[in-house]
Amino acid sequence: MMKPTTTSLLALRPRACAAAPPSLRSAFLTRSYATQQGLGTTANPGPRRRSVTPFNDDGYVPWSELSAAEKTARATQQSFNFGMILVGVVLTGAVGYFLWTDVFSPDSKISQFNRAVDKIKKDARCIELLGDSKKIIAHGDETFNKWRRARPVASSERTDPQGNEHLVMHFHVDGPLRNGIAQMHMIRRRGESDFEYKYLFIDIKGHERIYLENADDKPASGKKQLSFFGVKW
Repeated sequence: MMKPTTTSLLALRPRACAAAPPSLRSAFLTRSYATQQGLGTTANPGPRRRSVTPFNDDGYVPWSELSAAEKTARATQQSFNFGMILVGVVLTGAVGYFLWTDVFSPDSKISQFNRAVDKIKKDARCIELLGDSKKIIAHGDETFNKWRRARPVASSERTDPQGNEHLVMHFHVDGPLRNGIAQMHMIRRRGESDFEYKYLFIDIKGHERIYLENADDKPASGKKQLSFFGVKW
């Protein structure tokens, strides 16, 4: 006795479909097609994404698809990044403030030092003893660093009980003929915007002290000098 084959079964399906009512025929054909297409196949799930952590989050995964732990991780990362930005802004502001007050401001110590050196280079008495003004070099105290520009200029600032600001400074002046030590004392009186010299002098060994500025020798005057960028006219 012969067993029915798959081919004979498939041959009978069209006949059964033809004998079925029209309302069931389309449903029967659709189910038969879906059954044949599904034979021997399996569903392929999409690739699993990696878990989002504070160290690998690149913002690619939408917020709505994050779990509670992943949302916490992203919030932590963003808070850390924002904190680093704030730290950078604060440090930048601090560096800018330091550069302005100590270097670029007309009343900074560096500016006052440079103006004092210019006065020495332009004074005929200093040029006679030190030598060519173009070869005169001013620098701070001696250190192990042989580069003169790296030697710090000794200075101090204080405010007296009356509210006056005092700037005291001394530095070395080297010329091709001789060397000297300069001393400077400046005062910014309470309520005023500019410093004024109390004294500026230079001591050269074997010679009398040379005063370039000395407030004690100036007669008191009610007329106030015009000042622009820390320079009095």
